[in-house]
Amino acid sequence: MLPRRYVVAAFACSAVLSTSAFAQTVGIGTTKGGATSQVSAGVATIVSKYAGLNMRTQPMAGTQQYIPAVNAGSLEFGVANIMQTQWAIRGEELSKGKPNENLRMVATLMVFRTGIIASKPSGIRKVSDMKGKRVPDVFAAAPLFKTIMIGALANAGLTYKDVRSVPASGLQQHWDALAENRFDVAIATVGSGYLDLLDKKLNGIQFIEFDDSPAAVKQMQVILPGVEINIVQPGPKLTGVIGPTKMMTFDYTLFANKNVGEDIVYRVAKAMFENRQDLVAASPLWTSFQPESMGRTKDIEYHPGAIKLLKEKGAWKR
Repeated sequence: MLPRRYVVAAFACSAVLSTSAFAQTVGIGTTKGGATSQVSAGVATIVSKYAGLNMRTQPMAGTQQYIPAVNAGSLEFGVANIMQTQWAIRGEELSKGKPNENLRMVATLMVFRTGIIASKPSGIRKVSDMKGKRVPDVFAAAPLFKTIMIGALANAGLTYKDVRSVPASGLQQHWDALAENRFDVAIATVGSGYLDLLDKKLNGIQFIEFDDSPAAVKQMQVILPGVEINIVQPGPKLTGVIGPTKMMTFDYTLFANKNVGEDIVYRVAKAMFENRQDLVAASPLWTSFQPESMGRTKDIEYHPGAIKLLKEKGAWKR
């Protein structure tokens, strides 16, 4: 007969395995690469570790594929920038005529710091330098990025008529094309893992600078409502930020289908609120995440489970 301590240890181990095995599985929609995939991976890891749930990422070609899936209830959660989340709910822009009325906010996440990258040897230092350059266009698999590029060009009073338009399909493909010298510029988010590889292939990359004058910002916001221009400081993990640089910034959001159980959303929000340190350790993209600001978005309806958690934490200011 086994000693009592082994019986107790075996029982404890069995209980843990049983709990893990029978934990409810939920899905979170994400892209197949880029910063969005890093964000969703961070959320899934924290939720699976601390919320008593198994959260699995469900990669798709782009947000326009998984947002409708969350709205329909075939996926529980999704992540997207604030502009696209608003457009999706209202049925505007990229979701024109197709409102996703079943989406509810769970949390405002980090501030995304996004811009345009170019190789250092290219001599492209600011948005106005893009005139006449080879600029990715179309983005058939990820139309959001064409909208972002249109907004970026507008910051300098430019349109696609002022540049050499070259078709691209998606985010990863257009980075590969930049590395192969088929583009002069590309869209990127500060802290994205692929930037290290581009930096090596192109003998150095840098984020180019935007114009933060009121007129230039207004021109950009016509295309990208809610986007601001802020200075991003260089850091040891921020490849391409070679000095204080003016870039686009906007909030990133976590949302859920309205019919996801209140307890599930509460547990997801709680895991994120209480484990910021783990999120920041997972990726530099999470540096600006502040749990107390998870409820700061005021023009999108929140899920009751998220509201419950934020009220408990004193972070619901309505």
